[in-house]
Amino acid sequence: MSQNDSLKSAKEKTANRANKLLNESSTYLLQHAYNPVDWYPWGEEALKRARDEDKPILLSIGYSACHWCHVMEHESFEDESTAEIMNRNFINIKVDREERPDLDEIYMKSVQLLTGHGGWPMTVFLTPELKPFYAGTYFPPEDRHGMPSFKRVMSGVKNAWEKQRQDVEESSADITKHLSMLDKVSAGQSELNDELLEKALEPLLKVFDRQWGGFGGAPKFPHAASLSFAMRSMKPGSDQKTSKHLLCLELITTTLNRMAWGGIHDQLAGGFARYSVDRRWLIPHFEKMLYDNALIPRNYFDGYLITSDKYWLEVGKATLDFVLRELLMPEGAFYCSLDADSEGEEGKFYVWTPEQIEAALGKEDAEFFCAVLDVTKQGNFEHGRSALNFPEGPDLAMSRFQMSGPEFRQRLNPLKERLLAEREKRVRPGRDDKMLTSWSSLMISCLLDGYRVSGDRNYLDAALKAADFILNNLWKDGRLLRTYGRGIAKLNAYLEDYAYLIQALLDLAACDASPRWFKSAELLNDFVLTHFWDEENAGFFYTSDEHEELIARTKHFYDGSTPSSSSVSAMNLIRLSRLKGDLKLMNYAERTIKLYSSFFHKAPDQFSNMLCALDSYNAQALEIAVLFDDSTKAQAEELLSVIYRTYLPNAVLILSNLSASDNEQLLAACPLLRERPLQNSLATVYICRNFSCQKPIVDKNALAQELASLQKSQ
Repeated sequence: MSQNDSLKSAKEKTANRANKLLNESSTYLLQHAYNPVDWYPWGEEALKRARDEDKPILLSIGYSACHWCHVMEHESFEDESTAEIMNRNFINIKVDREERPDLDEIYMKSVQLLTGHGGWPMTVFLTPELKPFYAGTYFPPEDRHGMPSFKRVMSGVKNAWEKQRQDVEESSADITKHLSMLDKVSAGQSELNDELLEKALEPLLKVFDRQWGGFGGAPKFPHAASLSFAMRSMKPGSDQKTSKHLLCLELITTTLNRMAWGGIHDQLAGGFARYSVDRRWLIPHFEKMLYDNALIPRNYFDGYLITSDKYWLEVGKATLDFVLRELLMPEGAFYCSLDADSEGEEGKFYVWTPEQIEAALGKEDAEFFCAVLDVTKQGNFEHGRSALNFPEGPDLAMSRFQMSGPEFRQRLNPLKERLLAEREKRVRPGRDDKMLTSWSSLMISCLLDGYRVSGDRNYLDAALKAADFILNNLWKDGRLLRTYGRGIAKLNAYLEDYAYLIQALLDLAACDASPRWFKSAELLNDFVLTHFWDEENAGFFYTSDEHEELIARTKHFYDGSTPSSSSVSAMNLIRLSRLKGDLKLMNYAERTIKLYSSFFHKAPDQFSNMLCALDSYNAQALEIAVLFDDSTKAQAEELLSVIYRTYLPNAVLILSNLSASDNEQLLAACPLLRERPLQNSLATVYICRNFSCQKPIVDKNALAQELASLQKSQ
C-alpha cells in the first residue's frame, strides 16, 4: 500500500478534516491524518502549545506494521467521543518510532520503569517539560481483562494533573532522574581476551532450544547476531572439532533449518516474518520488516560458506529476491516493511485452507501440496486456516513420497508458483513507504553478501544503486539524514544510520573498486568520532551533539531487533584501523568494547554483536588487498570468487583498479594499497597477517590453499 493509498484509506474511514499529520512523510503518521484527534507531529509547535496552555502531553508512539497500533487507532483514535476527551484535555502528539528512535528509546524505558513491560502502541503522558509521569501500551475502549479503558486512564490522568499536581511533578522528576542514570556504565575490569568470549558463549548455549532451534521459548525471535557469534565461536576451518564446536554447529544447523521450514519463512515468496508466536517457528506475527530480511539471510550465507549446504544458499537468495521484488523503491533504496494485516485481519494474506488450494491447483496436486506443506482441515492457525510449513523438513517429505531432490523440486516448485500467483489476487498487506538510512544500509550489506556467495551481479548492482541514492540524497553538507519519503529527506541521522552506512560502504569497498565507498566511510566515521563520542566516559551516544536536546541522552548498546549501533561502530573502527594502519581508531574500538565487557557473560544475547566485535579485535589482523587493471578484470574476479567463498569473518578486504583515473584518491586514503604493483602483469592478491606481509599471489589455486591455511588460525 502506497502513502497515497494510506491517505485515501484514512479519508474513507472518516469525513473529519485532516489534522496536522497530513503533511508528514511517514506512512504511519499519514494513517492517522484524518483521525478526529487533533494530532501534532513532534515539534516546537506542539511543545510550545503545551507550555503555553500548561497542559499535559499525550504521546502516542507506534509504527506502520504494528497490529495493535491499528487496533487502538480503530477502537479509540477514530472514535469521536474518545477524540473529544483527548482534544479537550491534552496536547496530542503522534510519533513514528522508526523515524524518531531517540524518542522511542527514552519513553519506552519510562514505560518499562512504570509498568514493568513495554511494547507498541506506546502511550505516555508527559509534563510540558517532557517528563513522563504515567505510561502504558495498548489500552482498550472499555475495561477488559484487567486493563482499564483508555477513557478511564485519561480521566485519571486529568484528575491527577489538576488535583495532585505536586505529586505528579515529583514523580516525573524522579522518573526523569532515573532515565538519565540508566545508560551510565563503568568500563569492565576484565582483559579483552578469548576467555571473555568463552564465558559469554556458555550461557547462550544453555538457552539453546535443541529440539526447535533458536533460544528460549515462545515468542521466538531470530537473534541473528547470536547466530553470527556462534558461527565465529566454532572456529570454522579448524581441524580440532571440540564439543563446543559440535554444539555450535548443532545450534546453527537446527536453528537455520527449523526457521527455514517454519511458517515464519514465507514458503511461497521468500522472506521472513518478524517473529514466531510459538516455540516451533510455526505461526508468525506476520509483518515483514526490512531489517529482519537484511540480517537473517547473512546467517544463511555464512552457514552456507561453513557447511556448503545449498538449501541455505537458496533460502538466503529467495529472501533477497523477495526484498527486490516487494520492498525496492524506484529510486533504488528500500521501503521499511509490509503490514501483518490485510482486510483488517492478521495474516489473512498468507494463510490457506485445503479448499482454497484445491481450487487453485486441482485435487491431485492439492493433495500433494497440502501433505508436504501441512495444510489440514483443522488448520494450524485461526478459523481452520494454515500457515505453510515443512513440519519435518523437505528431506523427510521427499522420502515419504519416494522422490529424489530434483524430482521433488520439479513437482513442488511449479505448484508454489501457481499458488503464489493466486495469492497475488488477494488484498495485499499495507506497505510502509518511507525509507530509513539505517535499514537500507543493512540491506546493502546483505545484498553484497548474496553477491559474494552466489556470484549474482544483480545483487551487486542493487547494492550500488542503493548506496548511490543514499549518498546523493541523504548526505548533505557533511551530515547524514535519517529518512526519506514523498520526495523529502529529513531528520538528523542517529548513530545507527551512520554506523550501518559506514559498514555498508566498507562492504562495498570489498566488492567494487570505486574510491567513493572508502572515502565516504572515512568522512562519515570522522563525523561520528567528532559528534557522537563520549569524551568523558567513552562509548557513543545515540544522538549527536547537534540533535535536539531531550530529557536524556542515551547510548544504544543492547542488541535488539537490530545490532546495537555501538557494536557496529566498534567493528567499523577495527576495520578502518586495519585498512588505514591507524592505531588511534583501534583505541576507540577497544575503549568501546571494554565499556560493556562486564555485561558479556550476563546477557550474551543482548551483546552478541559486541562479542563479534571482540572476536575481531582479538583475532590476528588479516588484511587482503586485490589489485588489478582494466586488462585483468576477469582474472581478478576469479581470485575474488575464491576469497568471497571462504568464511573469514575477521578479514578486511579492499579492491583497487590501477587503470581508474581516480584510483590515486584510494591509494592516498588506504596505505594498505600503496606500492603494490601487479605481478607479471596479472591481477594480484596481497595478504598481510598479523603485521607481516605474505608473498603476492596471482594463481587462484594457490590463493585457495593460502586462505584455507589462514582460516584455521583465525
